[in-house]
Amino acid sequence: MRIHLIAIGGSAMHNMAIALSKKGHTVSGSDDAIFEPSFSRLKRFDILPAEMGWFPENITSDIDAVILGMHARPDNPELLKAQELGLKVYSYPEYVYEQSKDKIRVVIGGSHGKTSITSMILHVLKQSGINCDFLVGAQLEGFDTMVQLSDAPVIIIEGDEYLSSPIDRRPKFHLYRATTGVISGIAWDHINVFPTFDNYVEQFRLFLTTIEPGGTIIYNQEDETVAGLVKKEDVNLKKEAYSSPESFIKDGITYLKVDEQSTPLLVFGKHNLQNIEAARHVCNSLGVNDKQFYLSISTFKGAARRLELLGKNSFTSVYKDFAHSPSKLRATIDAVKEQFPERQVVAVMELHTFSSLNKDFLNEYRGCMDMTDVAVVFICNKTFEQKKLEPYGQNIVKQAFGNNQLNFFSETEMLVEFLRSINYKSKNLLLMSSGNFGGLDLEGFAESVLSD
Repeated sequence: MRIHLIAIGGSAMHNMAIALSKKGHTVSGSDDAIFEPSFSRLKRFDILPAEMGWFPENITSDIDAVILGMHARPDNPELLKAQELGLKVYSYPEYVYEQSKDKIRVVIGGSHGKTSITSMILHVLKQSGINCDFLVGAQLEGFDTMVQLSDAPVIIIEGDEYLSSPIDRRPKFHLYRATTGVISGIAWDHINVFPTFDNYVEQFRLFLTTIEPGGTIIYNQEDETVAGLVKKEDVNLKKEAYSSPESFIKDGITYLKVDEQSTPLLVFGKHNLQNIEAARHVCNSLGVNDKQFYLSISTFKGAARRLELLGKNSFTSVYKDFAHSPSKLRATIDAVKEQFPERQVVAVMELHTFSSLNKDFLNEYRGCMDMTDVAVVFICNKTFEQKKLEPYGQNIVKQAFGNNQLNFFSETEMLVEFLRSINYKSKNLLLMSSGNFGGLDLEGFAESVLSD
């Protein structure tokens, strides 16, 4: 088949392009800007567009399918040409479903934990010798791409609740029609699309109705919203609840305690313990017994940017994390505090997403950083302009967070100067953002902190 991807440079889209190319399809694509690592990876597979921009003349009647990325606009010239020619235009999730409709489809949904649970499942299945296709939102150790489409009988899908495409306003995870679904937790996000909490919760109720009749929903019973929703909804599904497994911490390492056996983990935090239980339920359903599961999960290092250790010495560890919503912020900070009770926490978070920067949503962060010993919030000066939002400063942020001791910065150089002035002996540094702190080299910065 000949397949063209509009907005090929996105994280998910460029991985889809590579997966399709590896499967033997003829793949082309376009974008107005492509950044690393997408640029180098597309170039390596010889599917990097020759020029940046949109070229409707490249859309011809011999194209079998067009896949439309979220970065494109509804008036994109190539999209308009494809529609004019009557070509089949898929959103990203539509195409994934089209390629997996005859498979067992496990869809991991939830406001947080999606990537980690999906990554845990993939790690265990690989260790267990079970072949599967997948779609995951982070680069994983041992996997070349974040997407695989093959002849495997099972696909593991990270089910995002954000919109499917510029011309399809349905949440992505509604389109996969799971045979087994997971809901890890519900905490209001994407205010630009779901203006109220009730509207946001409704998307998860609808997700339940998209699961194939007779299928299974695996859900976190420690999340009151999730538990209430699943128990209330009258659907023809098998309902499996999970909760935090028994565990303990010794010398900075978390151990699972199962049947008097202690299994050391490379990850930590209550949220990750819950994620492990969700992954265990899924893996059990795919033929992995508990003994094999625990053996495999003990070697799981975590997904990229999910409490990822940038470096450590005898008295300091530096982590980066994708946390940006209030619930993720709390879970990540609590995890580090609990794992290292003898150390203080210097927590830095960047307000970067549309929701997190929106004044109507900002108060949701109240109290989020109260557990930290040094709290820092960063907003890159250019971010307001890029997202076309009205700028605001430290007074608004401090009031919203309810923390007058909070430190606020809007310039990367000032942020770095402040962080470098701290003595990190018996302190851990936690860098949380879905962005990059205005272009800061986090690995290099961590190295400089640890060498002081």
